[in-house]
Amino acid sequence: MKRRMNSSAAAMCVDYEVLLSFREPDTSLTFTDCLYEAMSNTGIRVFRDDEELRFGEEIGGKLLQAIESSKIWIPIFSKDYASSIWCLQEVAHMVECKRNSTGKESLPIFYDVEASDVKLRTELYENCLRRHEKVFGYEKVKHWREGLREVARIRGWNIKDRAQGELIKAIVQEVLSKLKTRQRSLPDHFLGMDDRVEAVMDLLDTYSMDVRSVVIHGMGGIGKTTLAKVIFNKICSQFQSCSFLSNVRESLQRGNVVKLQKQLLSDILKSRSKKINDIDDGINMIKERCLSKKVLIVLDDIDNGDQLINLGGKSDWFGSGSRIIITTRDTSFLVAEDKRLHDNFRV
Repeated sequence: MKRRMNSSAAAMCVDYEVLLSFREPDTSLTFTDCLYEAMSNTGIRVFRDDEELRFGEEIGGKLLQAIESSKIWIPIFSKDYASSIWCLQEVAHMVECKRNSTGKESLPIFYDVEASDVKLRTELYENCLRRHEKVFGYEKVKHWREGLREVARIRGWNIKDRAQGELIKAIVQEVLSKLKTRQRSLPDHFLGMDDRVEAVMDLLDTYSMDVRSVVIHGMGGIGKTTLAKVIFNKICSQFQSCSFLSNVRESLQRGNVVKLQKQLLSDILKSRSKKINDIDDGINMIKERCLSKKVLIVLDDIDNGDQLINLGGKSDWFGSGSRIIITTRDTSFLVAEDKRLHDNFRV
């Protein structure tokens, strides 16, 4: 099931950013090794364990620590992946960690299998699990089955019949983008926010597949931006793409509408800034490029309807399940605006 870590690295207590989960005989000397080197060369703290150094049948020690500390897990599903109980335990633990924490996600790679194989719709993995069941019992293997199915539902990369070099570049770029844009820094101490966080989470209702906007409002200095950051960090892993635009009002006073539109598109599309000729061009590009994406957008410190329309004010601009969080000192402009802002607002 996977990778190689030198003794000096093993001796360090490291918070890893990425963990690679794979069956060592299948991919360690080919695809996984190249992916590991590409990530390491860009400064990503990536973990891969040495199968030869494992003892016993239960994962533990450095491997558990690496799974729990990593922000992104990349299981590399190969034909014999499910034959390894270590691989199965890793996937199950990833799923458990994701349920019990925020800001973590899996990015599956289907190496020489299809997603349907990992979802157990074919005999490939199912045959291995039946054999494991005879040794480890129904309940434990049921846990592994659930883990495989849940991870396989996530959109990933299918390597079959694709050039691996270009694909590795794309994966590294995706990981760098996620590590860069997702989590927002918070003050060292912020107290008394639990009730407000819960209230906003109820309004957002991230399990609903409608597109909705939630407004956090109040006078300056009461912690609206910090609250938005806490919420952003808590739910960002549930979205395909995320963007947090800070100090919108101040930025737009300097005439930087197009600059903010470029930042929004760059965050959502995970690519360099797009060429935008003017504000209307930016609006049209946001509509066209974001329509199929489930996104999380925070527009921090908005004070008029034009700002909102220029950056994401209409629910039909984004894919199902998208959420837009707005912070503002005054909601009167929302009430005064016409139907162009009639959007599923929760204030």
